[in-house]
Amino acid sequence: MNRKYIFIGLLAAAVFQSCQQNKPADDETAAEVKLQSPSFDADSAFAYTKAQVDFGPRIPSTTAHAKCAAYLESKLKSFGGEVFIQQTTAKTYDGKSHQLKNIIAAFYPEKKQRVLITAHWDARPFSDEDPNMGMRDKPFDAANDGASGVAVILEMARQIKEKQPEVGVDFILWDIEDYGSANDETPHETTWCLGSQYWYKNPPVKGYKPIYAINLDMVGGSNAQFTQDEVSRKYAPTVVSKVWSIAAEIGYGNYFINVASGNLIDDHYWINQAGIPAIDVIHYSDASGFYSNWHTQLDNLNNIDRNTLKAVGQTMLETIYREKSAL
Repeated sequence: MNRKYIFIGLLAAAVFQSCQQNKPADDETAAEVKLQSPSFDADSAFAYTKAQVDFGPRIPSTTAHAKCAAYLESKLKSFGGEVFIQQTTAKTYDGKSHQLKNIIAAFYPEKKQRVLITAHWDARPFSDEDPNMGMRDKPFDAANDGASGVAVILEMARQIKEKQPEVGVDFILWDIEDYGSANDETPHETTWCLGSQYWYKNPPVKGYKPIYAINLDMVGGSNAQFTQDEVSRKYAPTVVSKVWSIAAEIGYGNYFINVASGNLIDDHYWINQAGIPAIDVIHYSDASGFYSNWHTQLDNLNNIDRNTLKAVGQTMLETIYREKSAL
């Protein structure tokens, strides 16, 4: 996840909310809600997170990056997805060229009404927010900032294969999202999110218009709080309302908090530029910023929380399975 360009807003409300501690969904509350979706398996999602981390940091132009791409393509195909790799040569802000691979999978492509779920799968090349200055040029595992969102998608794909929703589902795993300039004077819309930028400018399917899209970013950390960022509220307010309401109803309101936050440039920004209403589910608040281990050596598997994976994954599945196909 990049150093997004942030317009700070509603700080007092966010400070109040940030003091709350997240807990797993209350068992009695969860029991009272009859889910329309299959049960999201957090242990399975954790295993998919570990599988990515085990390759090493998925930095563009590295062996770990290439091996992880092959793994992700293979897993999505094994779940029944029709997989397409969108490739190009991309130049990062530091003048280096890399092979970019967006991994796209369509489930039940015959269905006209569709929902798009996305996450980035690459790792930032350096831990430039680490408190130890001597470690800031070192790579890190990117277990939460990258692998967690992908892991939720893989478990969703596995579930969707077993139980067909009424709508079709597409997944995109974005590449080279997290290789942007940390210089606040550099336009963050241009140096970050290279995979979704390329997809927007070179659409692989002309006229592609799902009902809406949801981007997942840093969705595996402990005590996560997902606020409602300005881009999501501006372009897709009804989707924000839908997702946050469902999360509260099924017992995850402590994660999906009703607090507005500033303007974040993430992959959902470029999806919205394509005319698709898109929101961001991201561990961020104006009061405390991003996930506490963001871009540090501590973004590793030891700091992935199955409760958070469950909260996000179940909310995503329930949102999809409540969608009804048009007559």
